[in-house]
Amino acid sequence: MSDTLRFVDACTREHFAAMSRIHALGWHAAYVGHVPADYLEREITDQRWVSQFAEDYRTGRCRGLLLYRGDTPVGCINYGPARTENLNAGSPCTFDNRDYQGWGELISFYVHPQECGKGYGALLIEEAVSRLKAQGFSNVFVLVLRENEGARRFYARHGFAWDGTHQDIPFPPDAICVDLRYTRSLP
Repeated sequence: MSDTLRFVDACTREHFAAMSRIHALGWHAAYVGHVPADYLEREITDQRWVSQFAEDYRTGRCRGLLLYRGDTPVGCINYGPARTENLNAGSPCTFDNRDYQGWGELISFYVHPQECGKGYGALLIEEAVSRLKAQGFSNVFVLVLRENEGARRFYARHGFAWDGTHQDIPFPPDAICVDLRYTRSLP
């Protein structure tokens, strides 16, 4: 089997399923102790996001990008215009992005936990940022869980910095996660 790396624009049910599985694995690796355990067990399944990714593709609301090593998907990222609604959280919530209209957003981003530390995340983030720039965006942001210090350091290494703002993300029944907004200019 070849170890050649390649990007694939997610556009099939197989792609959406691979992305959803990587997301679920990423959530279970990154959010234990931060998102309610019963929510993770009940809601974060391998198939959780398949229909949402299909709908995002169908409507063009955002794009999914997979990174394959040979025939194996090792990571994925979703990117597009800044959202006003978060449908990935515990329950739909509205974002106050008035100050970020016209910005690009890295909406979700995960590398398979067994593939971390191999540079795949850097490849994905730079490809998505490059595509956002080609689409005419001059700024981009990503929301990152306040307690996820590894992710915060990763984004900082890739030119992002916390701009002092945050979004509160509700999770049933009564948990709130705080996501910090990290921004980057695209000169």
